[in-house]
Amino acid sequence: MLFGKRPQKFFITSEVKCVQFFGNVVEKPLPAYQICRGTLFEMIDQATAFVMDRVDLAVGTRAEGKTASVPTDYELPPDAVKEAIVNAVAHRDYTSNGSVQVMLFRNRLEVWNPGQLPYGLTVNKLLEPHKSLPANPLIADPLFWTGYVDKVGTGTEDIVNLCKDKGLKSPEYHQEEDFRVVIWRRTGNVVQSDPEVILSNPDVEKMDTTQKTTQKTTQIIMEMMKEKSEVSIEELAAACGITRDGVNYHIRNLKKNNKIRRIGGDKGGHWEVIEDMES
Repeated sequence: MLFGKRPQKFFITSEVKCVQFFGNVVEKPLPAYQICRGTLFEMIDQATAFVMDRVDLAVGTRAEGKTASVPTDYELPPDAVKEAIVNAVAHRDYTSNGSVQVMLFRNRLEVWNPGQLPYGLTVNKLLEPHKSLPANPLIADPLFWTGYVDKVGTGTEDIVNLCKDKGLKSPEYHQEEDFRVVIWRRTGNVVQSDPEVILSNPDVEKMDTTQKTTQKTTQIIMEMMKEKSEVSIEELAAACGITRDGVNYHIRNLKKNNKIRRIGGDKGGHWEVIEDMES
């Protein structure tokens, strides 16, 4: 599952199902649905990119920053989103026929995993310092050494602190048949604690927000390529506040739409912007 070419051949449910909903309840039609497969590292990156590509993104001007990069600010803290997904993948029950599910609603993000908290660890203890009790130590260790887990035993606290620093409602943890993390989004005057609230005309509003976020990200990528043709994927990911997979997703679309092209190979090559994005 960590380094295999086709892990799902042996672990069919070792996948992350990502889905976006127009409103605040599970209801069709679905604006976006994706099943992430591959190694655990690939699934984490794909699922994180799925969420970050679909939440609001504020883009500032270079006058606000200290570097040539355009300052950006995501509605949800990227590190909190990634931490929630990492925890779900690392601590799920791999004997279960269920899969990790990432569900993006209009007022919240929910990450489900088919697993139970270890004996002695409760939901309330997740909100305070607690010892690390990995359900799958052979998975948790490689994730730690590769930087996917920064501090052992503090991930759940980090999610809470990152959201509070962002001015968001405190995240919630629930242990029922599955373990569930709820990260609340900014929703104006909507009462976030009411899961039944449905905004007026959500289909049109949510599609417009997603399209604007995608356009802003591609604008940043193209502007950086124009300023520095040899810019790296890592630099683009840092500037946009998304993962490498997220950057590669936008680059594929830009190539497909004949907006950019790659001249030369990965080493020694450079980017060429063919056409500016329409304003």
